Amino acid sequence: MELKYHFRDASLAALALTHRSAGKPNNERMEFLGDALLGAIVAEMLYETHPKATEGEMSRLRAQLVNGQALAVMARELELGERLKLGSGELKSGGFRRDSILADAFEALVAAVYLDGGFEACKDTVRTLFADRVAALPRSSKDAKTRLQEWLQAQGLPLPQYELVGTQGEDHARIFDVNCVVAEPFAMTAAGRGSSRRLAEQDAAELVLGRLLDTQDGR
Repeated sequence: MELKYHFRDASLAALALTHRSAGKPNNERMEFLGDALLGAIVAEMLYETHPKATEGEMSRLRAQLVNGQALAVMARELELGERLKLGSGELKSGGFRRDSILADAFEALVAAVYLDGGFEACKDTVRTLFADRVAALPRSSKDAKTRLQEWLQAQGLPLPQYELVGTQGEDHARIFDVNCVVAEPFAMTAAGRGSSRRLAEQDAAELVLGRLLDTQDGR
């Protein structure tokens, strides 16, 4: 894989690859900016390529693409490890191979492209880098309750509980409010609403699943 962008200011690219162990200035602030840019641009790609996906499903797909391990793989494909500037301690301990350092450098490099060329250049670069990965994503037809149940089972955790907390409106236009409750270690509750109890449960399950995936991804 190749970064098909040519920097006008080469110092930005160098800064993006400077780990905090090498002193200041370093790429920590750029990591923050790059993380936000990646999230927005990849979210737009998923919105376009998965027109029937729910919010929860798109959150799950984004979590597959934008996480430390996945970004570290992309950093290796770009051979960023060989170009990292590290302190002596990190060099001795093999920091140039560490997932967290590589992922941070990838995020910082995205920010460097933005700072050097603007948002459109950054967007074009990210979309080129992620195009094949987005295209390869599976398109799940499972509903939110099923996906939430499978996710919890995979973690060895109890199944969610659904509680009807209220209804409102006339019989012909009834609205149902349902809570989806996930036990420890997450102790999470989300409120869903729908024109039937089933739809309200699906709505609540989507919210819980999205939050769980964000938690897993450290967001």
